[in-house]
Amino acid sequence: MVLLAAGWAFSFQRQLGLDLYPQQYYAAILFFVLPLAYLGLPARKGSERETVPFYDILLALLGAGICAYIAILYPALVLKIFARTPDIWIPGLILIFLLLEALRRATGWALVIIIACFILYALFGDILPGRLQGRPQSWQLLAGYMAVDSNGILGLPISVASTVVMAFILFGVLLGLSGGSRFFTEAATLGMGRFRGGSMKIAVLASGLFGSISGSAVANVVGTGVVTIPMIKRAGYQPHRAAAIEAVASTGGQLMPPVMGASAFLMAEFLAIPYSNIVLAALVPALLYYLALFMQADLEAARLGIKAIPKKDMPAPRKVLLGVHFSLAFAVLIYLLFWKGYQAERAALWGAGVLVISAWLFGYQGVRLRLSQLFGALANAGHAVVEILLISAASGVVIGVLNVTGLSFNLTYLLVQIGGGNVFALLGLSAVVCIILGMGLPTLGVYVLLAALVAPALIEVGINPIAAHLFVLYFGMMSMITPPIALAAFAAAAIAKAPAMATGWAAVRFGWLAYLIPLLFVFSPTLLLIGETTEIAVAVLTAVFGVWFVSIAMAGFLVRPFGLLRRLVFAAAGLLSLIPASAFPAASQTDIIGILLGLLLVGYEFFRARQQKEST
Repeated sequence: MVLLAAGWAFSFQRQLGLDLYPQQYYAAILFFVLPLAYLGLPARKGSERETVPFYDILLALLGAGICAYIAILYPALVLKIFARTPDIWIPGLILIFLLLEALRRATGWALVIIIACFILYALFGDILPGRLQGRPQSWQLLAGYMAVDSNGILGLPISVASTVVMAFILFGVLLGLSGGSRFFTEAATLGMGRFRGGSMKIAVLASGLFGSISGSAVANVVGTGVVTIPMIKRAGYQPHRAAAIEAVASTGGQLMPPVMGASAFLMAEFLAIPYSNIVLAALVPALLYYLALFMQADLEAARLGIKAIPKKDMPAPRKVLLGVHFSLAFAVLIYLLFWKGYQAERAALWGAGVLVISAWLFGYQGVRLRLSQLFGALANAGHAVVEILLISAASGVVIGVLNVTGLSFNLTYLLVQIGGGNVFALLGLSAVVCIILGMGLPTLGVYVLLAALVAPALIEVGINPIAAHLFVLYFGMMSMITPPIALAAFAAAAIAKAPAMATGWAAVRFGWLAYLIPLLFVFSPTLLLIGETTEIAVAVLTAVFGVWFVSIAMAGFLVRPFGLLRRLVFAAAGLLSLIPASAFPAASQTDIIGILLGLLLVGYEFFRARQQKEST
């Protein structure tokens, strides 16, 4: 499957003289995905089995047969979508049921129930009242449309997952196999471990690095949290706070370029703009997110007296420097993406090739990537991408229903109507909807759902399209750390052996900026690097001051602890400073007031601390 994706990325089919529809390639990918799901995932999630039951073997064969049928006969089938002939709706019906059952095994019931509701709406939408009333579709038409049309299962989400996402996951698998992941973790330890609260800062940096190429916030928590959470607890931090800071750092990885949980690539397709534009727009908010987390980690460590990591536990600098060659693969990736304008999947595959060569030549701490391991890396990448491909294919059903029933227009109209034309009301309503819809769903499923349902309403009232899509992504991701269903926080709590809800609420406090910054870049796209250079520079600078002041307020500590009143004043100074100067006519004055007030408070705290020290 991975080799097929690489061949498609480099257009080998054209060199072989094959003129194929893209949908034939996507169906060929599903030809592998469905059998992999049924042969690898038990019917009861979490149960173990030594052999594959006969019924799963039959379902795997049926899935492969249906996908092969669609892939081979697609040019003829695509002409029969609206004819409702049995040769198109029977395979379509079987494919939908097989896909939803495989999705249930991979991710649980939440996403399956949501997709089933959309299918029911397509069939019986005429019975709903008001603006939500839709055009009812016959089940024969719907089955054929979903299976064959480019707006259904073989549509935009799976096109991104089967090309770009697969290439980047292969890159990540090779990085882990060659020791690159260990290098970045040890580099983070070397860089941050010598400072106060070093264990927490390592967690933030390592989770951010790993999460930026990971496809799941929960997978990021599990992957890095097993190392970082015990380390933070040993330093003297409370278990639920140790889990919370890891959960927030891991969730932020889904908002950090270049991969952003695969959402960046899909966002570029939805908006029909270059991928590099999405990366640049998302960069400053993501960096501010991690800056806030770093500042809070530092201030919390100072308040609790948590020291640096002991020297005996630090990696040897000379040994860590031996892994600098891993940076070459990232340099090639960035160069090809931003300077040469390569497609993202081609750039990732070239980067993976450079990584293989450098890891084979130089290795890391006695570990060299052997060419014989490449076959295993391809297999691991194929298994790792199965869940994302299932989510992407199933998300195509949602997009298909929105298109065929007119629901997308109706929902946009309804949200704007409820908002009453008031942008603040619409943003508040949209944020709540995003958090609710995102609960219990994986990253890519969250984004597809919100991009189709909520983002159009925001664009309709004049919000910049990139800002609208990043807004829904941020609030969708915040469902990962927002109780009552905070998957990333709960996964971290399980590792830390801490109360789940206490971890969730601590995560909300650590991740405060992510609830605020989407509102800021909606009103002023300067934080998305859109606008005049001077305005962008001023907005970023004042935002850094604002993050610092609010972080001080959250910790209740600068050079000494202080009470609620001063915390409120610091928070007010920070919020005034965070507002970009171009957000509204008087915003530049609020920036000046906020920064001056915050600096006066900082100066006062240092002065009082010095007085106390001298008197002591």
